[in-house]
Amino acid sequence: MIKKPDYTAVDVEIVRREEMYKRFFRVEKIFLRHKLFDGSWRQEIGRELFVRGEAVAVVIYDPVLDLIALVEQFRIGALNEPNGPWCYEVVAGMLEEGESPSDVAYRELIEEADLRPYHMEYICNYLSSPGGCDEKLHLYCGLCDLSHAGGVFGLQEEGEDIRVHLMPAKDVLENLYGGAFNNAAALICLQWLQLNRARLQQQAASPT
Repeated sequence: MIKKPDYTAVDVEIVRREEMYKRFFRVEKIFLRHKLFDGSWRQEIGRELFVRGEAVAVVIYDPVLDLIALVEQFRIGALNEPNGPWCYEVVAGMLEEGESPSDVAYRELIEEADLRPYHMEYICNYLSSPGGCDEKLHLYCGLCDLSHAGGVFGLQEEGEDIRVHLMPAKDVLENLYGGAFNNAAALICLQWLQLNRARLQQQAASPT
């Protein structure tokens, strides 16, 4: 068993917060003190925080056809990437007030891929960049029938232009680190699928 850290949130004193920016995204500057490993308290420091919130990402897999569905869309943060700013990703979206992560997973599968899963497995959650951002992602694997999947989807009012690609699982998993999948959510989901693919196929072949 992995030992938990000795310190928790009660070992942090928030002195004050200042809102630095607020439009589609929000940035705060937080002034705080926290306990040091020798048991003393450090002097007050200021840290900028990109306030992003919680999100969900879903890798889509058909264990009968052994196909993975990935979405492709333009990403401003990838402008300088060697392959350009259109990225292969898993379906993803932000939690809205009153939603659970599973609610978002089902909603985003419909909005971004026009797919309705017949089974969903929770993978894990992680902090995308805790050094300066509070974004927390919940990862799922959605099992779908991909025999008639594909096309271009997304919400027009949100400026989305999302293309769904069907790829043989063998090809995707043999090329995880070739640069085509250059975001953490996709890589973690696909690594999980690599570890669980045989089990999912076996369960699909012998449903209980």
